[in-house]
Amino acid sequence: MRITGIETTRLKSQPNLIWVEVHTDEGIVGLGETFRGAEAVEAYIHSMAAPLVCGQNPLDIERLHRTLLRGYLGFNGSGVETRAASAIDIALWDIFGQATGQPIYQLLGGACHQKMRTYNTCAGTDYNSRSIQRRLIEPGAEKVRGRYDDQIAFIESPAELAQSLIEDGFGAMKIWPFDGAAAATDGQYVSAQQMRQGLEVFEKIRLAVGDRIEVMCEFHSMWNLTSALSIARELKQYRPFWAEDPIKMDSSEALADYRRSAGIPVCGSETLAAQGAFRDHLAAHALDIVMLDLSWCGGITEARKIASLADAYQKPMAPHDCTGPVVLWASLHLAFSSPNAIFQEVVRAFLHTFYRDLVTELPVLNAGFLELPTAPGLGTRLSPAVKRDEGAVIRRTGL
Repeated sequence: MRITGIETTRLKSQPNLIWVEVHTDEGIVGLGETFRGAEAVEAYIHSMAAPLVCGQNPLDIERLHRTLLRGYLGFNGSGVETRAASAIDIALWDIFGQATGQPIYQLLGGACHQKMRTYNTCAGTDYNSRSIQRRLIEPGAEKVRGRYDDQIAFIESPAELAQSLIEDGFGAMKIWPFDGAAAATDGQYVSAQQMRQGLEVFEKIRLAVGDRIEVMCEFHSMWNLTSALSIARELKQYRPFWAEDPIKMDSSEALADYRRSAGIPVCGSETLAAQGAFRDHLAAHALDIVMLDLSWCGGITEARKIASLADAYQKPMAPHDCTGPVVLWASLHLAFSSPNAIFQEVVRAFLHTFYRDLVTELPVLNAGFLELPTAPGLGTRLSPAVKRDEGAVIRRTGL
């Protein structure tokens, strides 16, 4: 089998997403995806990556992974090169699964779980639009409301949101009520009023539903160490399941300082790429839970190594998904094949809205758990409607 071409597709309506289809001479097409900088990723794939892999055997995944992810410059960040390599790698595993008639998790060693617990990230349908941060932090900013506007709900009606999630079967939720304060002070200072506003969200949830739902706190790496610890000292009383990316994730020593003093489990980080960054944080005893994004860390090939590394340190793993449906599928296969996977992130606002328009199949979510996939490869294809969209930008490079 040989790779005959790579085709990319992106939509003006989803400017951060790009899909990658790897075509073969046997008619098997593998699907991959990555997120952010879609135009830059597209340019890199067609100018640099495609010439390297066209004509190659798509089942030589590890060799092609090293060619694309490492290269002679040794890329280790989560920038364009890594995101392109991640998307192609996911597509290669999809080809492998289709060629063997097996779901990807089976090729990774088989299922370690019969169902995968999820938590709902409380985003709205337009969370990843370019203007969402402005709408959240500017006084009087427009708020878009609807059935799954969980991002508005966790600020305005957190008790009702928690109850709604419990009714949907979720046992865990993730929120970020301190982000507005961080944006106002560039993460350098948190006032008593800002502290109280953030804490009230957790207090209302605990008063309404007690411990019937776990609550994760996302900090988006927006705080300096001093302010992050100030928040942790107050937040600890509400028993958050983890503090995610509480500071910039570029210093293992600073993160280890936070972990020793915060008294809250530390989760990190979707922003890291390749084994080395995770190795350094784990070796510094800076992490309690490993979170990785398959479209940013190097694809399935690199992610399974990171998951095994976390397992060697006796740390649980929870794949990220707040981006696109193909990465959700890939992450789910990794989670099912990893003994230390404890959660798969989902966004119910995405699952019930635009994700349905992008792919032919979505994972089955039942009472807060995702069911074991059964179809070969990823188990989904890019919806034909995507390429018919008048805003679709399609490019192909081939032999």
